[in-house]
Amino acid sequence: MEVKIGVQHAPRELVVETEESAETVEKLLADAVAGDTVFALNDTKGRRIIVPGARIAYVEIGTTTTGHVGFRS
Repeated sequence: MEVKIGVQHAPRELVVETEESAETVEKLLADAVAGDTVFALNDTKGRRIIVPGARIAYVEIGTTTTGHVGFRS
């Protein structure tokens, strides 16, 4: 699943590919914002992305779109 994180005062958004479900990501985000803690996600490459909950501008949760190669009918 693709998660886009907008951070305040940052010109670019963070794009993270994670294996977490949309419900799990939403719960982690709600806990981070409500508790004024960090929003942490593990990506599919084994890295951990940590963003302060107070600095999150927006989070877009969506599915990954795979590119098609060749001809389609």
